[in-house]
Amino acid sequence: MTASFGFRGFVAAMVVVLGSLAATSARAVDVTIDSATMTNGYMNVFELPSNGGAYVFGSGWGVADLSATFTTASSVTFAPNSIGDPNPFWYTPAGGPGSTGNKIMEANLYAQPADGTYSGQTINFSGNVPAFTLQTGTNPNVDYTFQAFIRDFAPDYSSVVEQTAPITGTGPFLVSLTAINDPARHVQYGLQMKGADVWITDVAAKGSVTVTAVPEPSAIAMFAAGGLMAAVIGGRRVRFLK
Repeated sequence: MTASFGFRGFVAAMVVVLGSLAATSARAVDVTIDSATMTNGYMNVFELPSNGGAYVFGSGWGVADLSATFTTASSVTFAPNSIGDPNPFWYTPAGGPGSTGNKIMEANLYAQPADGTYSGQTINFSGNVPAFTLQTGTNPNVDYTFQAFIRDFAPDYSSVVEQTAPITGTGPFLVSLTAINDPARHVQYGLQMKGADVWITDVAAKGSVTVTAVPEPSAIAMFAAGGLMAAVIGGRRVRFLK
């Protein structure tokens, strides 16, 4: 009698736990690398740090112009940006093989769901980096940085709340942000390459980053929870049968 009550209590407790997991999952949104959603590009241009680092301009760019290439729907390779214009505005002394980039390019590839889609929800942006050969270091005039981000902009884009995850090598990453509960705000998530522009023949020497999708974290968590439940109940059942 006691054993029977204990088993029913255990099952009831597991139902509560799984219900709690489901409720938590319902309040979160899991996103990853996807060419169907990550269709936006934006480029910010700055002077080199050695020239003061001032902001020069920003504008929307096509995904291909960011030096971002989707090799499959769930895999993108990012390289430092190249400008075909040989003007000294872009290169020192002028554009050509071996020239030095004269501007810092901040290339942003991102998804921007319809306003209000994720209002008040926690967004989890994850991916995996199977290949990382990017030239990194401590000299911002010649080295590059790469990161994943989630941004929550004010309706007029005058301010932003963001979370970032620097990517410095291979392996998985996860960045999370709870969006402000305002359907007029703009939420973006994506990847950013930042560093000096480089002449097209010299891009390969600077390296690249490949980022791929991962299964939804919530799906993995629920699968693992289901497996644990089966194992525990199975073990409990064996003990009951003894």
